[in-house]
Amino acid sequence: MSFKTMEHKQTINFGAGPAKLPASVLYQAQKELLHYSDTGISVLEMSHRSSDFNQILNKTTSLLRELLNIPDNYKVLMLQGGGCGQFSAVPLNLIGLKADRCADYLVTGTWSAKAAKEAEKYGKVNIVHPKLDSYTKIPDPSSWTLNPLASYLYYCCNETVHGVEYNFIPEANGAVLVCDMSSNFLSQPVDVSKFGLIFAGAQKNVGCAGVTVVIVREDLLGHSMKECPVVLDYKQQADMNSLYNTPPCFSIYIMGLVLEWIKNNGGSAAMETLNKQKSAMIYDIINASNGFYVCPVEEGCRSRMNVNFRIGKKEGDEALEKKFLEGASKRGMISLKGHRSVGGMRASLYNAVTLEEVEALATYMKEFLKEQQ
Repeated sequence: MSFKTMEHKQTINFGAGPAKLPASVLYQAQKELLHYSDTGISVLEMSHRSSDFNQILNKTTSLLRELLNIPDNYKVLMLQGGGCGQFSAVPLNLIGLKADRCADYLVTGTWSAKAAKEAEKYGKVNIVHPKLDSYTKIPDPSSWTLNPLASYLYYCCNETVHGVEYNFIPEANGAVLVCDMSSNFLSQPVDVSKFGLIFAGAQKNVGCAGVTVVIVREDLLGHSMKECPVVLDYKQQADMNSLYNTPPCFSIYIMGLVLEWIKNNGGSAAMETLNKQKSAMIYDIINASNGFYVCPVEEGCRSRMNVNFRIGKKEGDEALEKKFLEGASKRGMISLKGHRSVGGMRASLYNAVTLEEVEALATYMKEFLKEQQ
């Protein structure tokens, strides 16, 4: 595909992940695909033990440290297995920090629910709040019952499937705070020092599928259960600079390009400003539609990354939603269909989705509303 062809591509990708990448990153990857730098080979065929790849890995790690202002007493790991791999790795490494082998979990969506279920294999899991009838809100902290013997408190700060996002950092009551930031990673500034461990799959805001970032405080290394597979052992991976086994080399390279793009465009603070503007544009249309567009999530915790909505009525009108998707497709807008477990619409507005692209969706939503009245 030539640069010219790519420049005339009209598709607008609202996919939840793998998600849109910045055009400049795709151009750079295309330019370097056959010959990276002066190596004469592609990153795709480069040895992970080579000095050239070591430079890529170190540059990517350094950019991440700079963008998030990661303290020196934290290790940055580039691992495989996605977020689901970390559902296992977190308890395998941390649930034994205290003798009771217990962990507190906030369950506010599909992914935190899956994480809690997986952790039950390795110790006692305490769901700290009353069971939710639906994933449309974050339980008030006054309703939480934290276990003082818990090794860590786990939560997912942005639930991709249901569109629920935390606008605060939970108080862990002395336990280690663990956060799945996969779908809002680097969409806003974050104080890493408040967390013991952060993990994030790259394929939403910071790259392509294949690499998962783990940011872990050094004092939490070396506490893994004897049953922990070596590739999931944070200490082993930290000691080997993420090179215990062959890492996802090309994904790390792409991530480095995306991080450079974020830095050149003002960093996480600039991303936050833009993401607020983009999501507000869509939520404002929903709120002003007199119930034609319905977002089931409570206003105080609506995601800036994943805007979920139904059309026609609260539970959705199947015919209208099908018609909406068909119209969107004709306008070059793809991946607006909601998750299969939820239905409806979902517009994912990650960092690489431009303001102009969101404006195109907003214009279509207004036109569709007018046509149906």
